[in-house]
Amino acid sequence: MVSHRVLIRSLCLLLIGVFGPADLSAATMSYGEAINKAGRQRMLSQRIVKSYLQMGQDIRFLVAKKQLKDSISLFELQLKQLKAFNKDPETRRALQLVEKLWTPVKATALGKPRREHARQLRADAEKLLVSAHQVVLLLEDQAGTSQGHLVNVSGRQRMLSQRMGNLYMLMSWGFGNQEYNQDYEKAVREFEEALHELRNAPENTDEISRNLKQASQYWDMFKLSFRMDSDQFVPGLVARMLDKILVKMNEITGMYAALPAKK
Repeated sequence: MVSHRVLIRSLCLLLIGVFGPADLSAATMSYGEAINKAGRQRMLSQRIVKSYLQMGQDIRFLVAKKQLKDSISLFELQLKQLKAFNKDPETRRALQLVEKLWTPVKATALGKPRREHARQLRADAEKLLVSAHQVVLLLEDQAGTSQGHLVNVSGRQRMLSQRMGNLYMLMSWGFGNQEYNQDYEKAVREFEEALHELRNAPENTDEISRNLKQASQYWDMFKLSFRMDSDQFVPGLVARMLDKILVKMNEITGMYAALPAKK
């Protein structure tokens, strides 16, 4: 079991870029590392919303405030790195769109958390997510390796963990509706399907398999930590469980990114 102190330290390391060094130049970055960073942008779009909603409800306020600040900084750092790495005109245009869509998300996220801004922030983050995902697909296609696909799938699990989190926080704040419920159920289903795919990937090393087994255990614990068929929300517990899953999936994504590239 990961202690609370170790978990917080791991989350801080994640968001200051230990898994993607700040000084990593475009010349030394591999496609696997670029896909990893682009995939992490998807996660950050969702994590920013989750942290904002936690702060608005005073749920682990100080932790959420730091997560929000670090997420904004890391998003901008990685955007700069990806723009420097990319040489493809289509990918350049996709990154320009990400930069444009980032502006309203950042502006709201930096303001005082207000309930009346929650829906719009998520709507803006959804557009940003779609655009960031397009960058991942373009880089994966350019890489043309099975490794690139696994980095994408594993990295997307990070996003789904935070997507489930922000949807849960919306519902705990009284924003429950059919759209949010359906999006939540879809995220749960997609996470489970992708976890099954990753656990059966022939490229897995023993270390990756061990970590995927631990991720599966965290996932099983998470599914026991909430009650979606009642009004009894436990957002603090859900946030902690999803943070554990995020840290573990980030580690696994880094392992996939470090695998030798194979066509």
